[in-house]
Amino acid sequence: MENRTYNITFGGTGGQGVLKASEVCGWAAMFAGYHVKKSEVHGMAQRGGSVESHLRFGRKVYSPLVAAGAADFLVCFHHEEHPRLKAFLRKGGVDLTVHLDKAVEAVENPRYLNTCLIGVLSARLPIKEEHWMKALEVVFKGKGIEQNRKVFLDGREIGQS
Repeated sequence: MENRTYNITFGGTGGQGVLKASEVCGWAAMFAGYHVKKSEVHGMAQRGGSVESHLRFGRKVYSPLVAAGAADFLVCFHHEEHPRLKAFLRKGGVDLTVHLDKAVEAVENPRYLNTCLIGVLSARLPIKEEHWMKALEVVFKGKGIEQNRKVFLDGREIGQS
């Protein structure tokens, strides 16, 4: 286990699975032995409202919030949310929004876009694939698990290219 803290900001609109994506990532990090903190900011009162989730993991994490300019990774599920969220990304951080169009093309059903982008992210994190698979199982509780696994692995491939 590395002796550092990872900071990830997820963002999109209501109904895109932003919170589920953050939850999967949190479970995967926990299964890998990391201490995890997560925070959510969402306008769930209306579908399509802005949603963001902050996830931090490492040996010991005290706060769930990613400060502006501190995110190692920015994962946007919608291009229109990117301008609002890019201030979270640290200098030298990885903006995975560049993979958004590829991910949209890779999924047949937009409901799986979040899982595809988690796969893209997973290629950049020190968490074994087995931990990601276990996290998918926990979060999706068997519902569409085979499709989620397939889409996740497709996203992982996009992230490795």
